[in-house]
Amino acid sequence: MQDPKTGVKSQPQKLVITTIPHAITGEDVVTWLANRYTIEAEEAWALGTMLVAFGYIYPLQDHKRLVIKPDTALYRFQTPYFWPAQQWPVEDTDYAIYLAKRNIRKKGVLEMHEQEQYNGLHKWMNHKWDFIVMQAKEQYRAGKERKKPDRAVFDCQERAYWVVHRPPVRHTHTPRHSYIILSNMVVVVCVCVFSLFSSLVKYSVTCNKHDPFLAPCLPSNPWVTDDVTYWLLNMANVDVPTKMRVERWTFSFGELLSDPRGRDDFRLFLKKEFSGENLAFWEACEDLKWGTAATMNEKAQQVYKTFLARGAPRWINIDGKTMEVTVKGLKHPHRYVLDAAQTHIFMLMKKDSYGRYLKSPVFKDTQKRAIGPDQHRFRSANARKRRPSISPIIVRQQEKEERARMATSGPVDITQVMSKLSNKGKEVPPPKK
Repeated sequence: MQDPKTGVKSQPQKLVITTIPHAITGEDVVTWLANRYTIEAEEAWALGTMLVAFGYIYPLQDHKRLVIKPDTALYRFQTPYFWPAQQWPVEDTDYAIYLAKRNIRKKGVLEMHEQEQYNGLHKWMNHKWDFIVMQAKEQYRAGKERKKPDRAVFDCQERAYWVVHRPPVRHTHTPRHSYIILSNMVVVVCVCVFSLFSSLVKYSVTCNKHDPFLAPCLPSNPWVTDDVTYWLLNMANVDVPTKMRVERWTFSFGELLSDPRGRDDFRLFLKKEFSGENLAFWEACEDLKWGTAATMNEKAQQVYKTFLARGAPRWINIDGKTMEVTVKGLKHPHRYVLDAAQTHIFMLMKKDSYGRYLKSPVFKDTQKRAIGPDQHRFRSANARKRRPSISPIIVRQQEKEERARMATSGPVDITQVMSKLSNKGKEVPPPKK
């Protein structure tokens, strides 16, 4: 649809006093769909509405209605970064930053559902709200430096993205308003369900080889074959990892940090770039967050002296506002006192260092040296020797039957009975009298 020759016709359009580049009309979209797929206009209109509802096309004027109008209403194609197919995880922190930025731009005048979400997130994320406001101010300041058409386009793109992904809000209105809101909620729920299933399908396709229920463990399942090679190859700090383990590091930055072996490989890359203190600080924050309460104050002060204090041996580069929030919180330290600084360093490594690591010689060398174990195969002789053990339930039932038989048969030799029980039914010679 965006092909310059065969796609939907786009041209600069004037919106109020701003010229928006590459704008399209709803009429052109419906006409193109009808001609392209040889369908009726009504069906083309429904297909166009689905593209708007799923966030691939967004309106430039009526942002609240996720439908396409078959007239001269203006629309634009959403940038691929905001496509639902990208499956970016929608986090509350990102939505809070967006609402805080809207609050700054609108000078505190938000829509009703935005104000409720803003108040709820402010109350729930109060421990790092200063960090959220600081990020919102930085984004707002950076947005003002853009050209006016670019700023208008980006604001429309971002608002359209959150219209699709925001959580539904329930209010008490008149019947007509309730019907409109209910319709929007149904569309949002359908979009959320579609995104959920799309995420599930994408995750299943990506991770099906790594799911022990869908693919066999290589070289074998230790609980079935009594071969512990799988555990030895996947130890926490093994020297040479497996190919499947290295492949998981490419799924996300979180997968890389959650694997001790992957974290060691990433640490080696950061040392070569003279930025190993970032990962060391992140690990220190994790140790503080999950450590014992008795050592919490001591660890917090040690982290400050090592990474944050002036002239620290492993000083990290964070902005002044985050440093101010962190230093203020260290006067009364708690487990999450370094959360703002840790989030800042995490996003820095994720957006900058992680992408370069996947292209670095360090990762390519690890990927080249990774081993792919062959599937374990038993020899026929060993397979014949393996016999399934008797179920404990059957053994207990045999013992009860033996006791019942002894109780009804009169005097017996206890030595003979115990021998039979210990041998579990095997024939033994009678004891000497």
